[in-house]
Formats: sequence, structure tokens, C-alpha cells
Amino acid sequence: MSRLSRAHFKGRESIFAGGPELYRGDNQATCPPSLEECVYIMEDCCEEAYEAQMLLHDGTHDLPRMNKVLESQRVYLLVGDETVRKYKAELTDEIEPAINELIELAEQGLKSLHKKAAVLQNKVDTAQSRTSRPAAGAPASQKMEARRLQLLTKQREALEYEVQGLEAEVLAMENSSRRA
Repeated sequence: MSRLSRAHFKGRESIFAGGPELYRGDNQATCPPSLEECVYIMEDCCEEAYEAQMLLHDGTHDLPRMNKVLESQRVYLLVGDETVRKYKAELTDEIEPAINELIELAEQGLKSLHKKAAVLQNKVDTAQSRTSRPAAGAPASQKMEARRLQLLTKQREALEYEVQGLEAEVLAMENSSRRA
């Protein structure tokens, strides 16, 4: 029972100065039983409406969070697993030949760089075996040979560095093609 229905229904004091005998509606000052029941029913309706409002509030107060969750799942709701698999297969069929061709080209380039490095290493080894570092009074041809040897050594080191980079690229391509 609500706090409003506990109120006692009595006639209010008259606002007329002459007393209640002058007021003709005095016989209607008390509430008939049907009116009292209407008040109780109205109070019950108000309580039910309040409880419904609280239930609705409890159910929707985290609506912004729920909207974010639903937005992140919309892709999964709109695109089925079968569609994703189909597009993945099509993409694999389209890209795989190009990746295989690039891997072959990288392997060929790596082989040619290994050959060049081996040739340069042989040249350096033979040059080092023929002459050691020229002395201060060495002839000009020996100085030129030493300078050439230094240049070849630098080229060899640069090629070794480039070979390492290409090997890393080949490994990365192999790994990415295995994942796809």
C-alpha cells in the first residue's frame, strides 16, 4: 500500500465564512467507496509504472557500451564464415603465383650474388697471396695493386651485406607465403 493511500479521507474545513450549512455540496464531502477504490488503483498503477521505469533504466543504463559492442560485431553479423573463406581462397589464388615468381627471382639473385662474392673472394685471396702490403718505398704498381685490393675488399663486404639482406627478404617471403 502506498503512502498516498494511507491518507484519511475526511471532509476539509469549509472555506466559506458562513459555515457548512450555507454550502450546498456538503453531502458530497466524503468520498464514495468507488472513488476511494479508484484512488487505490491509480496509486497501484503509479507504483507499477515506477517499477517499470526503474527496470527499464537498469536494463538500458549501459546502452553506450552495448552500442560499441554491437558495432564491433556488425561485420560478423553481416558477413558469414563461408563468404570470408571464399574471398580468402580467391585472394590466395590471385596472389600466390606472383609471390612464387618473386621468390624464384630472389633465389636466382641470391645465387648470382653468391657467385660474385665467391669470385671476388678468390681475387682477394690471390692478390693477398701474391703481395702483402707494400712498403713505403715500394714501386707504384704495388701501391696500385694494394689500392685495388682494398677496393675489392670493400666491394666484397658490401656484397656480403647485400646477400644477408636478400636472404632475410627470401625468408620473409617464404614465411608469408606459408601463412597464406
